[in-house]
Amino acid sequence: MRKMRFLTAALVMPLLITTYSCEKLRGNEAEAIQEQGLSIEFEKYELDNGLNVVLHQDKSDPIVSVAIQYGVGSNREKKGRTGFAHLFEHMLFQESENVPQDQFFKKIQDVGGTLNGGTWQDGTIYYEVVPKNALEMVMWLESDRMGYFINTVTASAFANQQEVVQNEKRQRVDNNPYGHTGWVIDKNLFPDGHPYSWQVIGELEDLQNATVDDVKEFYDKFYGPNNATLVIAGDFEKDEAKALVEKYFGEIKKRQEVAPLEVQNVQLQESKRLFHEDNFATAPQLNMVWPAVEQYTKDAYALDFLGEILSDGKEAPLYEVLVKEKELASQPRAFNSADQIAGKFRIMVTANSGVDLDQVEAGIKEAFARFEKEGVTEKDIERIKAGLETDFYNGISSVLGKSFQLAQYDVFTGDPGYIEKDIENIKKVTKEDVMRVYNEYIKNKPYVMTSFVPKGQLELITENSEKAEVVEEKITENVQTEVAEATQPVQKTPSKIDRSTQPEVGETPSLNVPSSWNVNLENQLEVYGIEQTELPLVNFSLVIEGGHLLDDLSKNGVANLMSDMLMEGTANKTPAELEEAIDMLGANINMYTTNESIVIRGNTLKRNFKKTMDLVQEILLQPRWDEEEFARVKTSTINSIKRNEANPNVIANNVYNKLLYGENHPFAHPTLGTEASVEAISMEDLKKFYQKNFSPSVSRFHVVGDVTQAQALSALEGIEKNWMAKEVKIPEFEIVTNRDKASLYFVDVPGAKQSVINIGYIALPRTSKEFFPAEVMNYKLGGSFSGNVNLILREEKGYTYGARSGFSGSKIPGTFTASSSVRTNTTGESVGIFRDEIAEYKDGISQDDLEFTKNALIKSNARRFETQGSLLGMLQEMSAYDLPVDYIEKEEQIIRNMTLEQHQELAQKYLDESKMAYLVVGDAATQFDQFKEMGFDEVKLIDKQGEEVELQAVKP
Repeated sequence: MRKMRFLTAALVMPLLITTYSCEKLRGNEAEAIQEQGLSIEFEKYELDNGLNVVLHQDKSDPIVSVAIQYGVGSNREKKGRTGFAHLFEHMLFQESENVPQDQFFKKIQDVGGTLNGGTWQDGTIYYEVVPKNALEMVMWLESDRMGYFINTVTASAFANQQEVVQNEKRQRVDNNPYGHTGWVIDKNLFPDGHPYSWQVIGELEDLQNATVDDVKEFYDKFYGPNNATLVIAGDFEKDEAKALVEKYFGEIKKRQEVAPLEVQNVQLQESKRLFHEDNFATAPQLNMVWPAVEQYTKDAYALDFLGEILSDGKEAPLYEVLVKEKELASQPRAFNSADQIAGKFRIMVTANSGVDLDQVEAGIKEAFARFEKEGVTEKDIERIKAGLETDFYNGISSVLGKSFQLAQYDVFTGDPGYIEKDIENIKKVTKEDVMRVYNEYIKNKPYVMTSFVPKGQLELITENSEKAEVVEEKITENVQTEVAEATQPVQKTPSKIDRSTQPEVGETPSLNVPSSWNVNLENQLEVYGIEQTELPLVNFSLVIEGGHLLDDLSKNGVANLMSDMLMEGTANKTPAELEEAIDMLGANINMYTTNESIVIRGNTLKRNFKKTMDLVQEILLQPRWDEEEFARVKTSTINSIKRNEANPNVIANNVYNKLLYGENHPFAHPTLGTEASVEAISMEDLKKFYQKNFSPSVSRFHVVGDVTQAQALSALEGIEKNWMAKEVKIPEFEIVTNRDKASLYFVDVPGAKQSVINIGYIALPRTSKEFFPAEVMNYKLGGSFSGNVNLILREEKGYTYGARSGFSGSKIPGTFTASSSVRTNTTGESVGIFRDEIAEYKDGISQDDLEFTKNALIKSNARRFETQGSLLGMLQEMSAYDLPVDYIEKEEQIIRNMTLEQHQELAQKYLDESKMAYLVVGDAATQFDQFKEMGFDEVKLIDKQGEEVELQAVKP
């Protein structure tokens, strides 16, 4: 299965998009798909200026998605000007000739929409999802940055986004375990100057040296309509949409012709073995990467299958050797990456702590020998293909997903309907194909090997490895970039229409909450459901209350181990047999532990729902208690805990919770447990936890999809009959909420390129009548991209990739938290900005800001019920807090009726910067001392367990 990977302009996590699914579904057409094959209904045409336009109607929800993909990614850059495609993507969110600075996000949010963009090796995409009445506004915005943008590019605006992108690189790469791995691999796999030899994020030096003239040249070359595909998907009328496309995009002139890229697959003459001491790694990691082939080729499909067969599942060779037999690692991965002009096949193994990577290398070779001996079975092939249909429907569950897929196929193949051929190519893969590509591309072929090891543990690298030339940024004093602001008004490009005024937005679609049902079964299990027939798919979750709250803190982590163990086979099925049973249904079932629950969540085809629920019943009621798997799960958990010990974000989260909740509350301790506590847990502890705390009396089942109430209840008959209720008491813990001073706590991570900041205190539970009003109040402070803290720290200062604030809470009081990850040399100033903005917010906001808040929150409800996942979330919220079926309507009334006085009263009640905990995780040698002069009531240096340490422990 191939994925599209790209960096986003405002989202922390990249989107993952399957590339083999589009659709021809609305309502009752779902059943027909299974008979006639998977295809898509679309119309494609081309404007005179070369813009490709693809239209797909889906009127199941009153929303519309717009996506524009440009044929430019980092593969169009030049050596010495790397990172430009991604940097340019950021620039297009700033302003255009007719859209003022920082208004793209605000205008879309103001109509209840969402937007973003992404860049990857082979492309750049921009997208919006809005209520259907705002389609014309989106056409105005997108056309303005395609044709009416370049005159707004000033040196000051460019300098700001250079800073933002550099911070993104520090956050994703420099401050992350194994963050430099991709750089080392690609620099050594591809020859100097190859378009894939650099990273999408670019080199820090190149980002710093880029100029405004570079921006203009890049825009003129690659951002013309003749190098783009525009996709509109959702609830619209075709004639109206075509008229809008012509009105806003038709007059934009063609730009330079962009020649197609030639395929540039590579070959290695000999293997390259490299190592790097990683400042943030606590366990060694080995990568082996082979040159492969480009996307949509026969061999690329077979290599996709090879990756899954080598590593996916308990009978996969890499798993059997490295995990079960040699206990060297927990989750080896093998996968193929077939891109536009070249491909690579990769094995990635994060070893257990202290493992010599020579042993891992030997284990991989042993796994290869086993694979060669055992070969590929028909069942292997069928198991992989079985998930295709479910993945297909998951990929098209939103109009945005459809937009991405249509755009990608059009740009890379010239045919938005290439889905049909893509799926046929996948179905044609045979076991002989898999063995052939293994022999042709992997067996005895040269590769690039990387050994990333914790600092000071060079004895763990593989033999004959050479030091990788990783460039580490030095921490320096912050020097403000002085750039003169433009004084002349923006020169506007002539247009046949008046582009200076935002088009009128019609009436927002009225709230239409899907009807739901709920039933209490005889065994006290509560069942909630929504029937949605758009796709032949069912999503479900079983929530068992308790979770981490029921952990004995002397053996913290039992609940988490419990949820892992229940997925390791049943009384009637070995772990491998259970896994195979799930896979052959094309289903997904996973189980995990939260602070307050253990959750079983699943996704399956309509026709396999009953069989999937039979497996859920078996997992839930017939544990296997496999001692061998228990030992493996413990080892895996302990190694995860060790890896987290050097991750600044995990450190910040753990220490923050401990500071706020206090030593005696479970929330002060990580759900995973500690190394010592997990070591002390026995199988008997799990059995006692299961017997005592698993009961339908504290459980809720939720189901959404193409299944009636009667069908859902029928599938639950076995659980109702065989799962007996018992009394389970969820303990209550005292929470000390009366903080009386502003305390600055600093955790030292030597050499950190960014500082993680968490600021806040215990606020209120989700069950409080004031919780939702408080969320509304916070929206303009830090509840979105247009929040004050983000506009200052990111858009004005360029200190961060993003800053947010918000309330969390359940039946137990949660926190108010303001947070960000900022460039190290701006740490003190950033903390001061947070403190000042929180204090100033209590003085009240403007009427315009209140109206913006109301519009963004109320109008966005048009998008709220599109996917089965979002509906499942709604049911889970309803059931967890006993909310009425009309709770969303009631929330709308709260938003609509909020006054400036109520807003200020809430801010003054729940925001008190003088009593908050200010936690910084960063480089103490350069950043700690300044806080002594910033007016905090106390300033403490603490360790990763939240305990105060001596100041002399910090040395430059």
